[in-house]
Amino acid sequence: MAKAPAHPFASTLKTFKTASGKSGKYWSLKELARQYPSVERLPVSIRIVLESVLRNCDGKKVSAKHVEELARWAPNADRIDEIPFVVTRVVLQDFTGVPLLADLAAMRSVAAKLGKSPKTIEPLVPVDLVVDHSVMVDYYGTPKALDLNMKLEFQRNNERYQFMKWGMQAFDTFGVVPPGFGIVHQVNLEYFARGVYKSSNDNAEVPVYYPDSLVGTDSHTTMINGVGVVGWGVGGIEAEAAMLGQPVYMLTPDVVGFELTGKLREGVTATDLVLYVTAILRAEKVVGKFVEFFGPGAASIAVPDRATIGNMAPEYGATMGFFPVDEMTVAYFEGTGRTREEVERFEAYYKAQGLFGMPAPGDIDYTKIVKLDLGTVSPSLAGPKRPQDRIDLGHLSTKFAELFSKPNDANGFNQPAERLKLRYPLAVNGQGGDEEAAPPPPGAPRDMVEMVDNRSTKAAAHVSATAPPAPKGGVSIGNGDVLIAAITSCTNTSNPSVMLAAGLLAKKAVEAGLTVKPHVKTSLAPGSRIVTEYLEKAGLLPYLEKLGFYLAGYGCTTCIGNAGDLTPEINDAIVKNDLVGAAVLSGNRNFEARIHPNLKANFLASPPLVVAFAIAGNVMVDLMTEPVGKGKNGKDVYLGDIWPSPKEIDQNLRHAMNAKSFRANYDKVKTDPGKFWSSIKGTTGQVYDWPSSTYIAEPPFFEGFKMEPHASDAGFKGARIMALFGDSITTDHISPAGSIKESSPAGIWLKAHGVAKADFNSYGSRRGNHDVMMRGTFANVRIKNLMIPPDVNGTQEEGGVTLFQPGNQKMFIYDAAMKYMEQGVPTVVFGGEEYGTGSSRDWAAKGTQLLGIKAVVARSFERIHRANLVGMGVLPLQFRGADSWQTLGLTGDEQIDVVIGGELKPQMDVKLVVHRADGSHQEVTVRLRIDTPIEVDYYKHGGILPFVLRQLLAA
Repeated sequence: MAKAPAHPFASTLKTFKTASGKSGKYWSLKELARQYPSVERLPVSIRIVLESVLRNCDGKKVSAKHVEELARWAPNADRIDEIPFVVTRVVLQDFTGVPLLADLAAMRSVAAKLGKSPKTIEPLVPVDLVVDHSVMVDYYGTPKALDLNMKLEFQRNNERYQFMKWGMQAFDTFGVVPPGFGIVHQVNLEYFARGVYKSSNDNAEVPVYYPDSLVGTDSHTTMINGVGVVGWGVGGIEAEAAMLGQPVYMLTPDVVGFELTGKLREGVTATDLVLYVTAILRAEKVVGKFVEFFGPGAASIAVPDRATIGNMAPEYGATMGFFPVDEMTVAYFEGTGRTREEVERFEAYYKAQGLFGMPAPGDIDYTKIVKLDLGTVSPSLAGPKRPQDRIDLGHLSTKFAELFSKPNDANGFNQPAERLKLRYPLAVNGQGGDEEAAPPPPGAPRDMVEMVDNRSTKAAAHVSATAPPAPKGGVSIGNGDVLIAAITSCTNTSNPSVMLAAGLLAKKAVEAGLTVKPHVKTSLAPGSRIVTEYLEKAGLLPYLEKLGFYLAGYGCTTCIGNAGDLTPEINDAIVKNDLVGAAVLSGNRNFEARIHPNLKANFLASPPLVVAFAIAGNVMVDLMTEPVGKGKNGKDVYLGDIWPSPKEIDQNLRHAMNAKSFRANYDKVKTDPGKFWSSIKGTTGQVYDWPSSTYIAEPPFFEGFKMEPHASDAGFKGARIMALFGDSITTDHISPAGSIKESSPAGIWLKAHGVAKADFNSYGSRRGNHDVMMRGTFANVRIKNLMIPPDVNGTQEEGGVTLFQPGNQKMFIYDAAMKYMEQGVPTVVFGGEEYGTGSSRDWAAKGTQLLGIKAVVARSFERIHRANLVGMGVLPLQFRGADSWQTLGLTGDEQIDVVIGGELKPQMDVKLVVHRADGSHQEVTVRLRIDTPIEVDYYKHGGILPFVLRQLLAA
C-alpha cells in the first residue's frame, strides 16, 4: 500500500496544554511565522483561515502553494489568489435547508439509478438544521398565541417536517433542532459553537484540535463572528458542496479594520450602534471583504453586542463582521453552559496560537482602517426600504413626511403632500369603533377556533398632535400609522441588554398608564427560550403582555415575512385609500413587501423603541420632543420618563447568563423535542420515494444526468430581454419568501392542484417544490420592471410582469419565460448597482436558471448571489466604468449577443452586442464575474451540483 506523502509543513504540528494539564496538538501559526514572518501581523480572521489551509494541506485540493499565498497576504495586493477553505461544520435554517435536503435526496436517486451506493452521497462534516422560519404570527395579543401559532405551523408544514425526519434517519451527520427552540443564529451562538474541535475519526491519545469555522445557508450566519468564529452565509448550493467534501473557494479578501474607541452614551443601545456601523460600512463599499473590529472600544463591548454587529454584516455588504477571541468570549462561553473542559481547551488553544486578545491600534496590517467613536452614536432607526438608510430618532417624523412625496427612484412613496395627514374611519365588524385582536386565520382547525382568546376591546387612544384627530365614533388609520410592532429577529432578540430594556420600558409605560394603539399588531418572537426565561425571572414579561407583546413563537417571524396578515378591515382601508402604513420591528431586513405586502414603510429599531412606537401609534410622532402618549389622568408621558437607565438594565442582566439554564434548555433538543414534533412520522430508507406533494418534489437539476458534462458554448446570440431593473434589486425581489398572491402564477398553480388559498402558506415554506418556486421567481409585488412605461403621474407599475417580444405583449415574467423557452429563445436580465443584495437565497439563482435566463448583466453584484448564479450555470456579467443599460439606451425590445472569445477564464472581458429594432447594433465590453478557476469548472459542468455529483460518483 502506497505511503501517504509527508505533510509539507509537518514541523508546524505542535502541542499545547490546558490549565488542568491536558494536552492537545495543533498546527502552529507561530511556527509557520518562522518561515513567513508577515503571518504575525495578519488580521486575526485571515490567520484562522490560514490555519485551515495549513491543516488541510494534502497536495490535492489544498496545496503548499495555497499555504504560501495566504501566509504572504498583503493588505493591498491584487486579489487573484483562490483560497480553498475547508470548514468545520455547516448550519441550515429550514427555508434553505429543505431545498438543500431535496437536492441531496435527488443525488441519492441518481446514484441508485446508476447502480451506485446511495450512501456515496453523505455529508462529511456535521450539519445542523434549525426549524425557525416556519412559524407565522397568525395569533397575537393573547396568552395562547404561542400554542395556537405552533399548532397551525405543524398543520401547514406536516409534509416538510416528515421530509426532514426522513433526512435525519437517512444521513448519519444530519441533525435537526425542532420548532419552538429558537432562531438558528442564536441557537448557533448559544449551543452549536463549541470553540475548538477535533475530527470524529481522530482517536489518538493526543488529538489534533482546530478552531470552529462554518458556512450557513442564511446570510446572518455572521452572527457567530461575535465569538471569534470565522463563518458566513452562502447559498444552499455552495453549502451542499461544503457538506460533501468540497472546500469553500474564495478569492483572498481585503480586510477592513474597524477601530472602535470611547463608550456608548446613556440611552444608546447596541441596535443604535449597529445601524451606525451598517450605514458607515455600506458607504465604504465593503462587499466581498472581511471587516475586523479592534481597539479599546471593541474590547469593551459585551459579546451579545458584538454578535449583533456581526449579524448585520450582510446589511453592510461584508463577508464577515469579525471580533477576535478575548476574555469576554471566554466568559460568554462559561455563562452559556459550555463545559469547563471545553472552555479551558478553547482558551488554551487560542493563547497557544497567539490569537487571544483584542488587537490594539498598530498591531495588525489592514487593507484600510475605518474609525468610530462610540460616544458619537445616537438613538436611531433605519428605513423605510433598506437597512443601511439610518435615520436619527429625532428626524424620523420629518423624514417620513419628506419621503411621502418624493418619487420612487428617490426612495419615496410618490404621494401628493396634501394627503399626508388625512385619516380614515376604520369599520370593525361592520361598525366604527373598538378593534379586537385578529380572528382565527382562515382554515384554522375547529379546536383552535374554540381556543381563541380575543383581547378585550381597546378604546381608541391618543392620536399624535402631528396628525388630525380621528373622526368621531371610533378608530381611524392614516399614513405613518404603526400597523405592525414586532420584537423579532435574530439580530436583537438574542441580546439581553436590549430585550431587558424593552421589558423595563414596558413596565414603566404600564405604570404610567400608557396603552398601545388599537390598530397596532404587536408580537414578541424571541431568538430562544432562554429569553422568555430571563424576562420572567426579572418580572418583566407581564408588562410586555399588558401592552399586547405576548409570546407569539420562537422563530424568525416578522423579519422573514411571517408577520401574518392584518385584519381585513385594515387591509381594505390601506388598499382603498393607498395608505403608506408602517411597521416598526427589531429585525435586520426591511426590503419592499418583505414584512407585509400592504405595508410600504418599514423601520428597523431597537426592541424598546418598538414598544415606544406601538404606544405612540404613528411614526410621525417625534419621540424626542412630543409625548409618547397620554397616561393616568390624561398626563403627557415622554420617552425620557419611561426609558430605562443603564443601571436598571445592568441589575437585571444577572438573570440572563445562567449556565444551568442554558444546558437544561438545549438538553431538551434530544430528550424532549415537544409533542408536536414527536408525533411527526417520516418515511424511512436510504433513497426518498418522492410521494405526490405540493411542498416537496424531486428537483429537475439532474434530469438527463450523465457522468460526462455536455460541452456547450458559454456565449449565445439573439437573446431577448426579460427585465430591466434599477439599483438594489434584492433576493427578496427575485424570489420572495412571504405570502403567495392568489392571482400570481404560483397561486394559480396551487389552486389548480387543489390547494385552497388559506393553505397556500408562504414561498419560503414551499422551496422544496420547483413548480411553485419557478413561478414565484421575480414575483415580488413591489418589483419594478422598468421595461414597462410609467403612467401619466410617473408611477412605475409594480409586480413581476414583462413585455414579450416581438409585439410588446404584457404578461407575467413566468409566462413569458415559458413562451421564450418553447421557441428556443435565450433571455437575459439587466440590473443596476448591488444586484442580489439581501438573503443568501439560492432559489433566486435556481429560479433564474429554470426560467431559461442565460445571463444577468448588472453594474455590481452582491457576493452570495453572484456565486449562486455561477453555481446554477448562469453568467453574471458586470458593466465596466460608467456603462449601464441606461447609457446603452435599452428599452426592452432589443436582442442581445454575448460573445466570449477563446477559452473561458476568470474575470475575462466579454463582448455584449445590442441589436436594435431599427437594424442598428452597438457593442460594449463587460466583465465576466466568474471569479475563480473552480467556478469555471462549475459553470462548464452546468453548475456546482452536477460537478460535485460527478466527483462523488467517480470516486
